[in-house]
Amino acid sequence: MSILKPQKMSFDTLRNVDNLVNELKDYDEIENICVENYKDEKIDLYNITIEKAIISNTEIIGSNLEKNTFIDVEFNNCNFSNTSFENCSFIRCEFNNCKLTGCNFTESKLYNVSFIETNMNYNNLSMAIMENVLFKNTGLRNSCFQENKLKNIIFEQADLTMAQFFKTKLNGIDFSDSIIEGIIISLEEIKGAIINQFQAIDLIGILGVKIKE
Repeated sequence: MSILKPQKMSFDTLRNVDNLVNELKDYDEIENICVENYKDEKIDLYNITIEKAIISNTEIIGSNLEKNTFIDVEFNNCNFSNTSFENCSFIRCEFNNCKLTGCNFTESKLYNVSFIETNMNYNNLSMAIMENVLFKNTGLRNSCFQENKLKNIIFEQADLTMAQFFKTKLNGIDFSDSIIEGIIISLEEIKGAIINQFQAIDLIGILGVKIKE
């Protein structure tokens, strides 16, 4: 499965933005921008659209970025720890080497989104709609997937230790090269998922049986 990348951009065609928040106070929609080395915290931004952007080395933590739309955005080496992206839309976006620890993606929509070498531990992805999404070399420890609608999801060497899945069908999803130790899931939800022989031991508990040593 091919994940669509953000529309190709070059720094030559992008306008540099020094203060992202000030820019968004004046405009609800901005496009063709480049943001670098920006830091802020505990900010509130709602109902804005960012399209065709490269955002690098940016830190926005403990903030509310809810009900926003991101289209063709590339995030590089960014830190959004403990920030809420509730009810946001991400279309053809890529997160590279980012820190998203403790973020809230509840009821968000993710279409053609890649998370690569990103820390997403303790994320809340409840009721998110995800289609064509890649989690590659990404940490999802203790994250929560609840009542998700999933289509074409790839976990590639992801860490799902102690992740929780509730009312989320995983039929056809391949976990075979990821870590699923301590995963919290029911037999009905894991039915049809692809695992390796060693992971089967981690999941034996949901059958209600024990292995005699």
